[in-house]
Amino acid sequence: MMMRRLAFGMVAGVLALNLAWGAHLYLRAARADDADSVYQHLELFTAVLDKVRKGYVDAEKTGYRDLVYGALKGMLDSLDSHSEFMEPVQYEDFSKDTEGAFGGVGIVVGARDGYLTVIAPMEDTPAFEAGVKAGDRIMKINGRSTERLTLPDAVKVLRGEPGSAVRITVWRPGTQQTREFKLVRAIIKVETVKDIRGRREFQVEPDGLGYVRITQFNEPTGDDLEAALKKLEANGMKGLILDLRNNPGGLMDQAVAVCDRFVKRGTLVVSTEGRLEPKRKEYRATGRNKHLDIPMVVLVDGGSASASEIVAGCLQDNRRAVIMGQQTFGKGSVQTVIQMPDGSALRLTTQKYYTPSHRVIHGKGIQPDIVVPVSSEDEEALFVQRQPGGADALETVSEARRQAIRETRDVVLERARDLLKGMTILAERSRAAEAVAARSSP
Repeated sequence: MMMRRLAFGMVAGVLALNLAWGAHLYLRAARADDADSVYQHLELFTAVLDKVRKGYVDAEKTGYRDLVYGALKGMLDSLDSHSEFMEPVQYEDFSKDTEGAFGGVGIVVGARDGYLTVIAPMEDTPAFEAGVKAGDRIMKINGRSTERLTLPDAVKVLRGEPGSAVRITVWRPGTQQTREFKLVRAIIKVETVKDIRGRREFQVEPDGLGYVRITQFNEPTGDDLEAALKKLEANGMKGLILDLRNNPGGLMDQAVAVCDRFVKRGTLVVSTEGRLEPKRKEYRATGRNKHLDIPMVVLVDGGSASASEIVAGCLQDNRRAVIMGQQTFGKGSVQTVIQMPDGSALRLTTQKYYTPSHRVIHGKGIQPDIVVPVSSEDEEALFVQRQPGGADALETVSEARRQAIRETRDVVLERARDLLKGMTILAERSRAAEAVAARSSP
């Protein structure tokens, strides 16, 4: 009897020890789970929100909408430089930009030296035709000072319904004069496909070479490129230079649409990988528009990013074109735009791009087949050459500097032309040899 009680006591002791150890492990796991518990951290968030709402010195800044929007912006900003929270007005402007058309006056503005400054007027727009020039400082909009106006707010004021008017007062540093312009807003179509003169004439050079520059990728880009290619081919194009320099990217589907013009049906253009299902997705050419035999050189530089890198990586991996210039930027991530019920939206990084050979683009970029170094001074001069008015619009610099800008050579474009001439000669000889062989065969 004594032995049985002793045995029961030992078993009970072991069970109690096991239960105590199990409870310890459970509590440890629970504390670990609490470290990432949504409920615990939402409780912290609401507590901070309440303290700020009640105690911050400026009550007009503590509306719940303002505080929540601010918190959401901070949360998205903390992830990476491409994710963002867009308020309803920002999302509306973003949607208009990607559509490639909006109501406005046709000027690109930025902040320089603390002033709202015209970076460049767009050709064939109200601002361009009125005489607004690059470098003009916008001092007033509709009579109100721009001193405390943020850049997004300035863009919002300048845009509006086509046919409505806006008055801007500018100070021109070159002449030290103040001028006022009354501009009637119009539909501003962002032309992303241009010829070497910044227009849409697409003339073939005497040696048979064609040139197309894509400035960004928005909804009409694929169709606009197709129209340009057909015009060039109708004029006898033998080789194509596709210029993607300083192209910051845009819509991924338009990058795929551009590649679709040059590679065979079913060819892998790009793949994406991320956490959401499907974790891997492939984008392949449909073969709808075929320009498969035209020799190509693609120009890139450090300003070529995102969709530009998709195009360069696809054409390089599929040995469809020679890539020339400088290393690209390395922005190879996918941002998914998710609209919220109140009209705001998330722009969230959800995937990364991979070239057809599974090279990651993000943080790496595309290494050209032929590297052509360009100095920062020459890059700046070439940028000015492309702007409306070119060097003549730079009233604040000396005539010697303007002349130096005019005479700056685009060495990358020159090298591309030389290479493409050789490629077209070889292609013609190859076709001629094939024709002779076909005639000689029984």
